[in-house]
Amino acid sequence: MDLYSISSGALLIAFILYLVATFFFGGAIRQDKSERHQKTKAGSIGLVITIIGFASQLVYFITRWMLTGHAPVSNLFEFTTFLGMSMIFAFIIIYIYYKTAFLGVFALPLATIIIAYASMFSTGAAPLVPSLQSNWLHIHVTTVALGQGILFISFVAGLMYLIRQIDQTKLTFRNGMLEAVIYCIFLFIGFIVITTIFNAVSYQATFEVDRDGQAVMAEYQLPPLAAPKDSTLLSENVMNPWFEAPAWMHGDEAGRKLNTVIWSFFTGTIIYGIAFLISRKRIGKRLHPLVKGVKPDMLDEIMYRSVAIGFPVFTLGGLIFAAIWAQLAWGRFWGWDPKEVWALITWFFYAAFLHLRLSRGWHGEKSGWLAVVGFAIIMFNLIVVNLILASLHSYA
Repeated sequence: MDLYSISSGALLIAFILYLVATFFFGGAIRQDKSERHQKTKAGSIGLVITIIGFASQLVYFITRWMLTGHAPVSNLFEFTTFLGMSMIFAFIIIYIYYKTAFLGVFALPLATIIIAYASMFSTGAAPLVPSLQSNWLHIHVTTVALGQGILFISFVAGLMYLIRQIDQTKLTFRNGMLEAVIYCIFLFIGFIVITTIFNAVSYQATFEVDRDGQAVMAEYQLPPLAAPKDSTLLSENVMNPWFEAPAWMHGDEAGRKLNTVIWSFFTGTIIYGIAFLISRKRIGKRLHPLVKGVKPDMLDEIMYRSVAIGFPVFTLGGLIFAAIWAQLAWGRFWGWDPKEVWALITWFFYAAFLHLRLSRGWHGEKSGWLAVVGFAIIMFNLIVVNLILASLHSYA
């Protein structure tokens, strides 16, 4: 068996084990309070399975490093899988300290969604382009991912706190916003589901796009609802597009990206609607009993400690190490590249989080909302900046 097969197999095993561990954490919180020994045992089994899964993902990381000859964080697949591994690592540390199964029920599924998201991109191993052939790639990118993985725990604790504390008995602006956050998670799931389905059947539609008198090809992996501007569909026996991408969306890939966004909204909304019909109530209201037994003060403490640890780690990787590498690679430590700008926005936001908490007393629900918004900024950086905005750092 070659290294590529070993690496891919280890990642798949890790993914499956994380899902299995989620069920054990769920079983731990569903035990009666009188069955404290069984409750602890189920949580312990969940932790062991998670650690085994993390070890398997570590095997993936090491074997892929051996295969490529560099740290596997050089494309969107590699970076996102390492981000998922960082999330799992942060969860393991927090769980060992606080020993709360509630966190596993939320953190593990969300981390596995991130890993599943990574599989939507090319998994091929390729040599580094010259601009990335530097040890600072290992230092900068891995530190950024580790910092974001720790900050992810603050998001999980913040989301749990909001579900736990916000009154779900009636529809208000606060629980409406909370439901919108949950809906966005379903949109993310929708992207993964629809892309997986059409990748499995090797769907492809090819367009010829007229760009300043030159013909370029644009390939779709999803049925074309939105065609590129000034294009002709070449593929036969595929769906005809409903409309063209707006003129202001320049670039050969603009139509494909818009098409993917539309399908993600469509699929995610259907999945959310099915979940709503099955539960017959808002998802936040359905999740409320699940976290009713967790102490809000503990969630608030996890939020703060995660940011207090993750923020300086992100500062090292996202600003200091990034500036050093930029100076060596491009002769300047700072530019107004979109990735740099959004890294700075992320840094300012979490700096404000700590300032407001320590000097203004923003505890509890206010911290919960900040933790959710902060991670939304990180995900915007991961998805939109990497895939849509033109950037020196873009993985697209």
